[in-house]
Amino acid sequence: MPNLKQFSLEGKVTMVTGASRGIGRATALAFARAGSDLILTSRKAEDLEKVAADIRNEGRRALVISAHLGRTEDTKNVAATARAAFGRIDILVNNAGTSPIFASFLESDERLWDAIMNLNLKGLFFLSQAVAKIMKEQGGGCIINVASIDGYLPETDNGVYAVSKAGVIMATKVMARELAAFNIRVNTLAPGFVHTKLLDASFQARPGREEECKGFVPQGRIGEPEDMVGTMIYLASDASKFVTGHVVIADGGMLYI
Repeated sequence: MPNLKQFSLEGKVTMVTGASRGIGRATALAFARAGSDLILTSRKAEDLEKVAADIRNEGRRALVISAHLGRTEDTKNVAATARAAFGRIDILVNNAGTSPIFASFLESDERLWDAIMNLNLKGLFFLSQAVAKIMKEQGGGCIINVASIDGYLPETDNGVYAVSKAGVIMATKVMARELAAFNIRVNTLAPGFVHTKLLDASFQARPGREEECKGFVPQGRIGEPEDMVGTMIYLASDASKFVTGHVVIADGGMLYI
């Protein structure tokens, strides 16, 4: 008989960035149902409070921290506030990301580069650093970075985003190698096309794009945020305790079939 208790997150404390919607929200709710208390971060506290209310309805604790994670000072404050409230951070899910406009390589400017890189890569790197210091002191932990198949196969007119997600994949490998000695595991989830605010905005901006994208996916559909949570729980739980430095691709078969 399989030991399903190894998938439990009972007694854990998880921080989820970009937790107000999409994959972040679905992950936070799934982790609460698996037994974890939650620290929720994004820029708008009022959106997070709705998710926090759902988590509390599951009988778990939830802390809302409003922050702009593209600013290094905010990443330090988030880690310190979370530690003061819960005493520990067992799991960090780096889900926050942005790609505000579509622009070709020749049209991309420094402002777009900075907006994407500051959140998608710099914020992820330095929040992970701040939280990893806490995890090291407490004897271990788990970090899950959310990348994208764009980190392998860039979309036209979304090159800066693709570069940032390729950077997330390499940041995962760097962190996994250096933090393994401290019992901290680091892995990446790389989603394909998933209905999020970011992707759905691109579908609205480009009529016909959604059907075109479905044609690239062997399963013939766009994923839902809930399709990601099983992999998230696996990566966060003892079920994957000998897995670190890996990228798990959840794309309906698009990249490799």
